[in-house]
Amino acid sequence: MYNLPVLDLPYPVILASGSPRRRSLLAQLIPSFEVHVVELDEDELACSDPWGTAERLAQAKAIAVAAARPECIVIGGDTVVALPHRRIGESVVASYALLGKPETEEDACFMLRSLSAAEHEVITGVAIVTPHGTEVFSVTTGVLFRGLTDEEIGAYVATGEPMDKAGAYAIQGGAAGFVSETRGSLSNVVGLPLEELELRLSRYAQMVAGSHPNPNQA
Repeated sequence: MYNLPVLDLPYPVILASGSPRRRSLLAQLIPSFEVHVVELDEDELACSDPWGTAERLAQAKAIAVAAARPECIVIGGDTVVALPHRRIGESVVASYALLGKPETEEDACFMLRSLSAAEHEVITGVAIVTPHGTEVFSVTTGVLFRGLTDEEIGAYVATGEPMDKAGAYAIQGGAAGFVSETRGSLSNVVGLPLEELELRLSRYAQMVAGSHPNPNQA
C-alpha cells in the first residue's frame, strides 16, 4: 500500500493497459475503473530516447481508447528500463540501451547479467486523456542492482516471472533481493508512478469542479 487518498473524479476512468500490476496500483487511487487492452506495434513507436519512447507508447495507448470513449478519463502507461552505455573516463553518458520484455529465457538472462552490479533507470510514461485535453509525462526511478551470480539469474529466470517484465525483473517479486538501492518512486518501478498521477488527477478534478459545479451536466 502507498497510503495515498482515494480520488473522486468527475468522469468514468479507463485504464488503457493490460498490465495486472498497473491495474492493482491504479485501484489504490480509483476504486472503480474499466480496463481496455490496446495492441500496438511497440517497435514502430520506439526511439533512441527512452523517455520519449515511454511517453509515446503511453500516449498511443490512451488515445486509441479515448477515440471510442471521449466522455471518459483514459490513462495509458508504459514502462521502459534504460541502461546507460559505459564510457571511459569522466565523460557524461548520453546514450542508453533500452531493455524491453525478453522474448526468450536467453534474452532474460542476458538482460539480468547486464543489470548486475549496475545502476539503471526505470522510466514510466503516463498519458491522461480527458474530455478537456491530453497530458503526457514520465517519471524516472534509479535502481541499483547488487552483483548477481549465474546461478541466481538462472534460478530466477526458471520461475517464468521475468518473461513479461521490462528489464526481465519484478521489483515487487522475486527480484526484490537483487536491489541494493532505489532513488525515487517505488510504484514507478512496479509500473505506475502513483504519487505523480494522484497529483495530476487531483489538479484536473479541481479544475473541472471550478469550471462546472456539476461536470456531468451541460
